[in-house]
Amino acid sequence: MRTLFGIGAIGETIKGIQQTLTQAGFDTKGADGFYGQNTATAVMAFQSARSLAVTGTLEDGSWQLLMQRPVPTVGDRCLQLTANFEGHGFGLAMGNFDGALLTWGIIGFTMASGEVQSIVLAVNQSSPGSVQEAFGSSMPELLKLMEASKADQQTWADEHTLPNGGLAQPWRTMFATFGSFPEVQQEQLKHVRDDYLNPAIQTAKKLGFTTELGLALCFDIHVQNGGIKRAAMARIQQQSQPNIAEADLRQIVANAVADVARLKFREDVRRRKLTVATGQGSVHGHNFDLENWGLSDQFDAEELSQASLRVSA
Repeated sequence: MRTLFGIGAIGETIKGIQQTLTQAGFDTKGADGFYGQNTATAVMAFQSARSLAVTGTLEDGSWQLLMQRPVPTVGDRCLQLTANFEGHGFGLAMGNFDGALLTWGIIGFTMASGEVQSIVLAVNQSSPGSVQEAFGSSMPELLKLMEASKADQQTWADEHTLPNGGLAQPWRTMFATFGSFPEVQQEQLKHVRDDYLNPAIQTAKKLGFTTELGLALCFDIHVQNGGIKRAAMARIQQQSQPNIAEADLRQIVANAVADVARLKFREDVRRRKLTVATGQGSVHGHNFDLENWGLSDQFDAEELSQASLRVSA
């Protein structure tokens, strides 16, 4: 029996837990996606009513009895954590505050990278009614923007970015509505899996990681840093040794990734990566205990079950 979710965890999975508890008669005082004391109290009431150990945290047994579906995969749990670091939900859209033109979605897909266009056009192909419902009379402008030149996208983004970096209305609300649709969320999750999780799995295997924290670290690196840069990998190879403990290697990887990050963000990257690498820390002023997010170095990630060799000098 192990902890899956506890106080401090945030995300869509937590919102689902809250909704299920409330429907079962255990009021969480709202479904805000934050596992706070109200949710813990409701979980304790549920556990007491079902003759389970009263802990206030969801363990495997409590999850199965409450949710009636399989435990979220390690990849799903990694996404909850990194999405919280990124400050994004499925619908949040931001303007051109950082050169990304438009940033939107669960991990901050960008228009500069082509990810936003890919998702919007895929949904328009499979469910054009969803695009129409969300964007209404602005749908033609949206679709034209998705296929415009980079220069025209830059002009549009600059014209629709507020002084604080936000996306101007009504576009902010339209993207929020679009992101609330199940078919749009599924398309976002497909891109998360294909563009970030699968590469992270390959990186973790290359490094020889086997644990949940190992995969969580690699996933966060691929989302925030685009993978391990060549200079960072050289540092990792220089500092690692054969048969090095994974916990030690995770910290080497975290520091190496931070060391080659832009100076302006270097220490922020370091805090974030070391929090994942060690399972505890502070990111953006919030304290994290990753065991309450269902991520631990005491359990192997199923996605990393195939044997692989660690990086060596």
